[in-house]
Amino acid sequence: MNPMTYLFALAFVGIMGALLFAGIAMVRKPQARAQKRKSMARALAVRIGLSVLLFAFIWIAHYAGWIQPTGLPVR
Repeated sequence: MNPMTYLFALAFVGIMGALLFAGIAMVRKPQARAQKRKSMARALAVRIGLSVLLFAFIWIAHYAGWIQPTGLPVR
């Protein structure tokens, strides 16, 4: 397998983990409302940051020639 596949999979797992943590923080037993909001906001900010970094890395990797697009052939 291509090493890029592992990197993309790791980034995807990180994004999903941050989303899961935000969901858990949302449904956790009652606690201080400010603390609950803070932990949810932090988890969602991490998810957004990881998503943006993954998008930027895919874009850079494409232009650097590290990855090649695949799909339907152009006729």
